[in-house]
Amino acid sequence: MPDEFFPGRRHGRPGVALFLNAGDPPLDVLGDVVHMLDEAGVDCLELAVPFPDSVTDGPVVRRSARRALDAGVDLRAVLAFIAEHRPSLRRLRIALLADWSHSVKPHPLSTVVGEVAASGADGLLLHALPPRLAEPYRAAAATAALPIVTTCYASGSAASVAAAAEHASAYLYLVAHYGRSGTPPAAGFADLSGTVARLRAMTTAPIAVGFGVRTGSDVSAVHDCGADAAIVGTAGVARIERALADNEDVVVALHDFVRSIQPASADQAPRPSGGRNDHP
Repeated sequence: MPDEFFPGRRHGRPGVALFLNAGDPPLDVLGDVVHMLDEAGVDCLELAVPFPDSVTDGPVVRRSARRALDAGVDLRAVLAFIAEHRPSLRRLRIALLADWSHSVKPHPLSTVVGEVAASGADGLLLHALPPRLAEPYRAAAATAALPIVTTCYASGSAASVAAAAEHASAYLYLVAHYGRSGTPPAAGFADLSGTVARLRAMTTAPIAVGFGVRTGSDVSAVHDCGADAAIVGTAGVARIERALADNEDVVVALHDFVRSIQPASADQAPRPSGGRNDHP
């Protein structure tokens, strides 16, 4: 199951995951985006249920979440979106990111996990889950046969790193540094090689590095440090924001961005002739 997220790692090809807030662009346009990503050879879409005022996100991602929230996008809408589009995807996997307090807390945990699995999502990352609920969460995910994404920091405690490695069943998200998303690590990604090697000895799940990955060179640097995939967030969200502001075709704009960050050996679909625009 874990290999399904980044199958190219067997052949030495860097994997690419893209973070987006569901609802930015609007869900009807996002459907076109998802199918473009599938055709373009992106491995994973980390699709967030929008939530406000994230302390780990920079201003670009927070503005994106606000646009989606203002459009009324919530957990129900995102699960319906996944159920509609996931069956027709050939390659792209969808990992749902949901914030505990905003999206999950109002409901029984096992119910939410079951609904995420039923939607067809390939994995789940629960943001800011209280530690006391970690075991019930893992039990619910196992019952629902839903792979989970775990997270740890390169500078985290030995216990937190070991726990992330032990329980990752979709992939392990290695956060490159403390701080807010969109900011690259001061020392670059090469310094993560030791952490990746330690994690590799503790888990068979793919290891994906995020926070500050913005360019094709960054993706290559993440691969060179031994990770299986790079997670690109703020840079892609910023490209969507610019397309919306300039009345560009979001699908075409994001496709061009994706091509700019993909390794040369990745499958690359032709440039879309045009998709639905967010601003008629």
